[in-house]
Amino acid sequence: MIMIRFFNKLTMPKESATTLTLPWEQRNKSRLMVRLDNGMRAGLFMERGSVLREDDLLLSEDGLVVKVRAAAETVSTVLCDAPLLMARACYHLGNRHAPVQITENRIQYPHDHVLDDMMKGLGLEVKIEEAPFEPETGAYAHQGHHHG
Repeated sequence: MIMIRFFNKLTMPKESATTLTLPWEQRNKSRLMVRLDNGMRAGLFMERGSVLREDDLLLSEDGLVVKVRAAAETVSTVLCDAPLLMARACYHLGNRHAPVQITENRIQYPHDHVLDDMMKGLGLEVKIEEAPFEPETGAYAHQGHHHG
């Protein structure tokens, strides 16, 4: 069986032939065997540290264009209209190195009952739901983080 190999993301918009739906944990890997949404087998051989985001386009070595989709996954959602409480919640989640998706009044993170209890302890209501997850990439995402 022939396997399609992807090495690059496209920077220019192009029509895609199919899609690739993956959860966050898999979109965060640079080497991965996958099955496209049309059933074809493929291999991701991305630059080390690459992260695939919703609507990214991948170009295979033979010219196939595939659009990346974020799979729905179990996340905990916290809604908060109080800026100080929102900041405290983000601080405590970050202190535990939890990946978080943050909007003006909402925080989402991979469902974890310990983190949920922590949020409830801050006085926040936690809702568990299925949704695509697109966490913050971090301060060093575009610079490359080197030690030493």
